[in-house]
Amino acid sequence: MGGVGYNSKSRFPYRMRFLLALKATPEILAARIRIAAAVKLYEMGQLSSGAASQLAGVPKPYFLGHLADYGVNTFDLSEEELSHDLKSA
Repeated sequence: MGGVGYNSKSRFPYRMRFLLALKATPEILAARIRIAAAVKLYEMGQLSSGAASQLAGVPKPYFLGHLADYGVNTFDLSEEELSHDLKSA
């Protein structure tokens, strides 16, 4: 049961026990990992909200609306960052 699987669509190796513990399919696990990575990179200032939402594979309003689920303040932006995000929206 602890064998390694490989999801060709997500290109992410996983162990079956992770899927069982998280009650997730390989696709759902890959989506969760993508959004978690995007949120962290956004929080660290390495990606704009638009780029992070693209990495996560979700629309920008959805991404911004769910930042609080990860403990990230949606509007903790400098004036320059906010201006850039508004221009690229």
